[in-house]
Amino acid sequence: MEIPVSSVNEKAPSLPLKPRIAIAVLNSLINLCFKNHDTMHRGLWNLLSKPLLTSSNPKSINGVMTYDVTIDPSRDLWFRVYVPTATTASLPVIIYFHGGGFVLGSPHIKLYEDFCRGLAAGVVAIVVSINYRLAPEQKYPVQHNDGFDVLKFIDGKKHILPENADLARCFLAGDSAGGNIAHHVTKTVCDSYLVEIKVKGLVAIQPFFGGEERTESEKRLIRPSLVPLERIDRFWRSWLPAGDKCNRDHKAANVTGPEASDLSTLDFPATIVFVGGFDILQDWQRRYYNWLKNAGIKVDLVEYPSAIHCFFYFAELPESHQLITDIRQFVHEQENK
Repeated sequence: MEIPVSSVNEKAPSLPLKPRIAIAVLNSLINLCFKNHDTMHRGLWNLLSKPLLTSSNPKSINGVMTYDVTIDPSRDLWFRVYVPTATTASLPVIIYFHGGGFVLGSPHIKLYEDFCRGLAAGVVAIVVSINYRLAPEQKYPVQHNDGFDVLKFIDGKKHILPENADLARCFLAGDSAGGNIAHHVTKTVCDSYLVEIKVKGLVAIQPFFGGEERTESEKRLIRPSLVPLERIDRFWRSWLPAGDKCNRDHKAANVTGPEASDLSTLDFPATIVFVGGFDILQDWQRRYYNWLKNAGIKVDLVEYPSAIHCFFYFAELPESHQLITDIRQFVHEQENK
């Protein structure tokens, strides 16, 4: 049954002042730069967001050293490596894809710099944060291809990572749109052959999936957030290829929909799916979890009832710390199997 938006009164979570201000500023920047026929004013975005979002990328802070590796300058394909310095023991490798609706984001954005540094320190793992090309300038499947190209590059050049990087204990991870990319790259790995890299698990943090249907959470959660429904639709239009059949039920967006793959025939790795109770995309994420489970995949669902979309941006929120703890537990469980 259709649920009229106007009839639903959803109480918003109580957020500290700093996250509320940050969300308001980010929303203002996105609304200013991403409009008019779903185009992105890239130069304006880079200019206005730089003082607020760009990290200075100190080489070592909080026990984590960083360095950048360029793969292909012609397509701005590169990655940032985060290395815990307190140990020389063999460490798992987490390949990370940032979010941003396929339109925004980069490893040098401070929000992701801080998160990946915390992930490396908290899990005690080497984190590789990938800079993939963005829509609407580059549409599907460019982002998925960029992601797999990074894996092939690392697989053939083991010396690019520190000596204690154990590629046989590799995990793919991503949030929001990055969770979408991580899923599809994981599927590509299952259909391909890599020499050194063995994917032990997939970490899907509030993955960005969708479809033509309006789910209950899309109708119910109407409070201001980083992903209001109108913006979500624009992200899909900006990223999906043009054509009459390329709507939100496209196989890249609606992975559980009419074009869903049969994962039961693949050696798909163990997966953990993180869902927030105030995330407009939560119904699609739960469908993803159930789809994996029904395919016989080892999959865990972790729900944070009070979490908004991209809650982990904000250290003030307790779920941001719990997320690192839960990822660490998942990684350690899988790498020992």
